[in-house]
Amino acid sequence: MARKKSPHFTDAELRLMDVLWDKGQCTVSDVLENLKERPALAYSTVITTLRILETKGFVSHTKEGRAFTYQALIGRDEARQSAITHLLHRLFDGSPELLMTSLFEDRKIGAAELKRLRDLIEAGKAGEKKS
Repeated sequence: MARKKSPHFTDAELRLMDVLWDKGQCTVSDVLENLKERPALAYSTVITTLRILETKGFVSHTKEGRAFTYQALIGRDEARQSAITHLLHRLFDGSPELLMTSLFEDRKIGAAELKRLRDLIEAGKAGEKKS
């Protein structure tokens, strides 16, 4: 039985998306040159992965001469938001409180990080009062 296509990024897909988000439009060769992490990927692997990303609706291409130029159709922030929403519903019963509690149970938070979080919470409270 064929594996169901995931609406989310695999690790390999995310590596290629990072290049597209950083560089904008890229040929396959451009993507290969700009991959930061190892192991290096084969040219054919990059082409196949870009085609999968295109099938999923995350990437499109244009033909320029003999080369295809690829560009992201979804922004990094939109992808992050989608992944967080998926994680929230899949593992935390849709509870942002449970997600946040889980995030902070295992790590220490610095004073600057804590202040930023408090400011965001206060800004959210102020937005609720206006509604």
